Order: sequence, then structure tokens, then C-alpha cells
Amino acid sequence: MALSGIEIFKYLPKTNCGKCGVPTCLAFAMSLAAGKAELTACPFISEESKTKLEEASAPPIRPVSIMTGGNPLKIGGETVMFRHEKRFENPPGLAIVISDTMNDTEIARRLKSLHSHTYTRVGATLKPELVALKYESGDSSTYAALAAKAKNQTDAGIILMCQDAGAINAAAEACDDRKPIICAITLSNLETLAAPAKELSLPVVAHADTLDELTELTRRLTDLGIKDIILDTGARDLKKALADQVGLRRLALLKKFRLLGFPTIVFPAEMTDNPIKESLIASALMAKYAGIIVLSDFKGETLFPLLVARLNLYTDPQRPLATAEGIYDINGPDENSPVAITCNFSLTYFIVSGEIENTRMPAHLLIKDTEGLSVMTAWAAGKFGADNIGGFVKKSGIAERVKHRKLIIPGYIAQESGGLEEELPDWEIMVGPREAAHLLPYLKSNWKP
Repeated sequence: MALSGIEIFKYLPKTNCGKCGVPTCLAFAMSLAAGKAELTACPFISEESKTKLEEASAPPIRPVSIMTGGNPLKIGGETVMFRHEKRFENPPGLAIVISDTMNDTEIARRLKSLHSHTYTRVGATLKPELVALKYESGDSSTYAALAAKAKNQTDAGIILMCQDAGAINAAAEACDDRKPIICAITLSNLETLAAPAKELSLPVVAHADTLDELTELTRRLTDLGIKDIILDTGARDLKKALADQVGLRRLALLKKFRLLGFPTIVFPAEMTDNPIKESLIASALMAKYAGIIVLSDFKGETLFPLLVARLNLYTDPQRPLATAEGIYDINGPDENSPVAITCNFSLTYFIVSGEIENTRMPAHLLIKDTEGLSVMTAWAAGKFGADNIGGFVKKSGIAERVKHRKLIIPGYIAQESGGLEEELPDWEIMVGPREAAHLLPYLKSNWKP
């Protein structure tokens, strides 16, 4: 945010009511300045102060919310050039192109791909969120039918790749509350397409071939009262696209140039016919600020790496990537399967769970919340010792899921075994190997149900 916590505090009611979720108005102001709270959380702020704060503290790149069948997809709202400075705020949306000239089977496959390419990693659900509907038939009723299918068969946000006002109105009516994005408004069609965008309160893509033309276009759109704008510089090769993405970000963040302070959309689908190259282009543009990335198709071998890259780029670099606390069943365990425990640092989880999978032995893996710290670091910080491990095992519910009372702990915290025997007197504490790679011989030699 542009204002410091002390500057924000001057506008707050200073009641210290705690209804915002923190005990004092000063603490709330600091949370606002750090981007960890929303101004709407304060129930007593005056409209005058709210208006002043919203204007002064608005991020240099305007956030745009895209309606979906679930939680809205938010893009933009960025405040830094580089991730290590703070963090990137809102991950880009991934879209698949669907033409209204495709046959019903292909349309159904592409719509289904939004559901079939859903993955769970580190406790997070990874999936694409958008469909880009291409108007190529010249028939507005055909286009509206495609929009209706996209709304009814998916929870995706919808992009209308169309420059025919009649077809846009028909498609927008067919997917009504989904509030599709009009793609794209240009200086030449501004008068024609701005009307439905304003009347229906739809976000728009502003398309121009130069930054000067794009500036003029966004100025005219904002003068018309259209605020939810996504920028398309017209670049259809990687070199120009990267240059445009960086240039727009620098103008918005470093020069405070509001007329170009909007999220962007890029089209790897139109840059190559090679799916591997398309994925590489998409990954480069994901790292360099794209707000929406339009792909020609969704394939697991190219989409999954993009989803993981997005997850990694848009985590807080000041907080370790962590797995949710709980019981993870591996290889279909039963009541006689071994029980092991480790910390919730994501790399530790993936290494340990992967090695257990490789043993082909069914097992229960307990993941203790250590605030994303590794085993030795968490132990040194007092977050992975006998007392907190013992408490977690008791409340986890694992005792109701197994007949035995044997717990395997990491070899790096062998010194906690005595304390754990006191904390868990009904359990036999088994000291596992120091390295996850040694789990297979360890389990074969030591596990006797």
C-alpha cells in the first residue's frame, strides 16, 4: 500500500473495538499497510475517511475480480517488481480456448478438462480457472449456446473473444451472473463495444499495438466509467511480450502511471503451434507479470508444471511452503499399518511421502504443524519436541484408526524418544532413519505388526 501504518491510523476511528480482528486500531493500520487486512473489516470508519484511504492506498496496479461459479478470481493488485521485495499478490488465471465452430465432442472434452485437470499439492488445490470462447461461426445464437454450456458445465470465469456487439449481448445474457470479460475493445470499436460493457458492468480487455495507443484507450474507457480493464499490448511473440510486460509494470509501479496500472492478458496460444514451446512461453510470461494466460489446450504434461510454477511464484517468500497438519494415508493403509510422523515443511513431506510410496507398504503419515520449518530447525525452535508431538498425536485421532501403539519418529530427533515415552505412555516410540531414503530397509527390518 502507498501509505504507512501511521498515516493510515490518522483516518481510523481509534475506538480499539477489536471487531476488525485485531485488538487496536493501530494494529489494524499496520495490517492494512502490510496488505494483510481489508479496509472493509472496520465497521466504524467514516465514508469520508474510507474514500480518502481507498484513493491513497489503492495499489498501483488495479485489482480486477472475475466472476466464477465459486470464489471470484482476482488478478492485479500488485505492488512490487520483484517477489523478494514483498510478495506477488494474485496468481494469474489460466484459460483454454474454445471456438464455437468446434464439434460438440471437442467442446465437451475441453470443458471437462477444467475438472479433470485438478490437482492437490501441499494442501492446495491447483486447477485452471477460465475459458476463452472464440467467436468464429458468425452466428450469435451458436455463440450464446457455447457460453451457456461454459456456464452450466463448469465453474470457470468466461472470456468472450468477440468483437460483435450482438453476439456479445447474446453470450452475456446466456451466462448472465458470470459477468464475462469482453475481449477486446480497441480504439476502432470503442463506441460499439463500450456500450454493452458499461450497461452490463462487464470487465474488458483493452487491445492496442503500442503503449501510446493503449494509454489513449484506457483514458477513454475510464472517462466512460469503465474501471475493470485488462491490458493486451498485441504482442504475439515472446520477445515483445516480455518487453511489454516489464514496461507496463515499471510504468505502473515506478512511475505511478495510473492509465497503464491494470493487469494484463497474454496469448501463448497464438505464439506457437508447439504445445511444449507454448508451455515454456507461458511459464516465462507467468514469471513476468501476466494476469491471464490463454492456452490453446489443457494437457496434463504441460498444464501441471505451470500450475506448480504458479503456486511457487505466488507464495510468500518470507514464509516457508507448508503442508496442512493432519493424517495422510499412503498406499491404502489399514489398522495394522505403521504410523510415522514428520514436520510440515513441504519439501520434507514430499520426500518422506514419496519414499513411503516407493516402499509399496501401506502407512499412516502424521504431519505436525511446525510453521513450515524442517525437522532439525523445528526441533531447535521448540516446535517439534516431545511435548508438542505428544499433544498432537493425542488429538489427531490416529489412536482410533490403528490397533497397535507404535510411532516412528525421525532419526534426527532420537533424543526426544524418552520424553515421548512419558508423553505417550501407551505408545512404543521407534526411532526411524535419519534419511528418508533409508525408510524401505528400515520398515522391512523393524516393522512387525
